[in-house]
Amino acid sequence: MTTAATIPGYRDTGQSSAVAARARQLVKAYGSGETRVVALDHVDVDIARGQFTAIMGPSGSGKSTLMHCLAGLDTVTAGRIFLDETEITGLKDKKLTRLRRDRIGFIFQAFNLLPTLNAIENITLPMDIAGRKPDAAWLRQVVETVGLAERLKHRPTQLSGGQQQRVAVARALASRPSIIFGDEPTGNLDSRAGAEVLGFLRRSVDELGQTIVMVTHDPVAASYADRVLYLADGRIVDEMRRPTAEAVLDRMKDFDARGRTS
Repeated sequence: MTTAATIPGYRDTGQSSAVAARARQLVKAYGSGETRVVALDHVDVDIARGQFTAIMGPSGSGKSTLMHCLAGLDTVTAGRIFLDETEITGLKDKKLTRLRRDRIGFIFQAFNLLPTLNAIENITLPMDIAGRKPDAAWLRQVVETVGLAERLKHRPTQLSGGQQQRVAVARALASRPSIIFGDEPTGNLDSRAGAEVLGFLRRSVDELGQTIVMVTHDPVAASYADRVLYLADGRIVDEMRRPTAEAVLDRMKDFDARGRTS
């Protein structure tokens, strides 16, 4: 099995255990010749374990492509991606599917709940499909963290949008994945419900030790993160630690201004 230590030029600094995922010289291109479009242009990134990372950038910057590649949902043109110490680039479909199922959680803009199942059945569905029994204590802690203890027997149609997304969050957390990826997870919610879901994601990092990577265009959503990565033209061009909504908005305005003058 290929490990991070086998990357050319890799030097063990004793920090590998603090990194949940990493990409090295990541390229994603579409087409060829004159029609070739480069969505990711030699990206290097480390995703810190036990932290909340937001990815931002203008439309077409490559932010969703980066998340999809890191999550093993999309193939890469060149470069290498590691989840913990396992290289996922080049994995056969069956092994990659098993890795995504067992070690990665997903939260998307669409809730993707089955209407015929109640909340707890939707939460445990991936583990049921895999033939795994949930850890009862962990499941109870997740349910309490997202505030769903009184709604477990309700079907999606009996839940508000915010509650449905909290079910999706719990589903992503329930299998204790190494990392959770969220693609605009509050995009279909009003500001109040969005704030609730973001608060639960923040608590899952602080109280459950979860690692979260979220693509968003919303400065308020990004302010819940520990770190914001900014993409432009397929490259990481900046980052911000301990972001505030105001600081994120100002930084995005700077990028917009540069785009208009370039």
